[in-house]
Amino acid sequence: MPELTLGTLALLFAVAAAAGCIDAIAGGGGLITIPTLLATGMPPAMALGTNKLQGTAGSLSASIHFVREGAVNFRKFWPAFVASLVGGALGALAVQQIDPGFLRQVIPFLLIAIAVYMILAKKVGEVERHQRITIPVFAATIGFGIGFYDGFFGPGTGTFFALACVALLGLTLPVATAHSKVLNFASNIASLVFFIIGGKILWLPGLTMAAGQFLGAQVGARLVFKGGSKLIRIVLVVVSIALAAKLLLTPAAPKAADPAIQAPVPAVPVPAAPVPATPAAPTR
Repeated sequence: MPELTLGTLALLFAVAAAAGCIDAIAGGGGLITIPTLLATGMPPAMALGTNKLQGTAGSLSASIHFVREGAVNFRKFWPAFVASLVGGALGALAVQQIDPGFLRQVIPFLLIAIAVYMILAKKVGEVERHQRITIPVFAATIGFGIGFYDGFFGPGTGTFFALACVALLGLTLPVATAHSKVLNFASNIASLVFFIIGGKILWLPGLTMAAGQFLGAQVGARLVFKGGSKLIRIVLVVVSIALAAKLLLTPAAPKAADPAIQAPVPAVPVPAAPVPATPAAPTR
């Protein structure tokens, strides 16, 4: 494990604060935090688990702000919260059995499609539109599906949730972003449990970054309604393109580095059996 100095911890705190601000607006904070954690020399599985800890703190912080501001109708939206929670847990279990590498080939193109859609549909999310599906249907499909994706793979979860809330529930972008953070927290906390059980978290850097994420998310959450749909659209486009580029350009990690997979137990060397001594020939 890497030795983390006070300077390194301070850098991790600052990076997490910036990521928390971006994540609260449009998602994609892992673009900054995961490469930073890997740069410290942390093993990939530990980096992913530690990142999930700090990311959960950020989504919790943003959720608290949005709920307090009355931007989230939790009484109406709780089925989607529960579905995302269950989906995140099952996704974290599934990733132990199935290689998620195939998603790496599909997700970048979905993210690019989101960016193109946000650029061309300039009025999207500025006013409330007709709700296309009911909350229970949204919960069973989008809440569970994207929650499962978050536990299984993860990149772009907040972006997918926000766009789904706009397209299917007719919410404005700021309100959709508020609801997406609550759903993202549900899937985050569910998958975090499995990282903890698997022992894939470094607590000192994780809690240091969690503090930075919590503060940064508070700033980002306040910018959501002050900046309005225009700010969110710009950040969504930038984050979507950046995430897509990162997934396309980064070589696929070996399956052993997947989040919930246990590191292999090192083989214990077996001492060789002693060679019996050859009795000396009798002397005459």
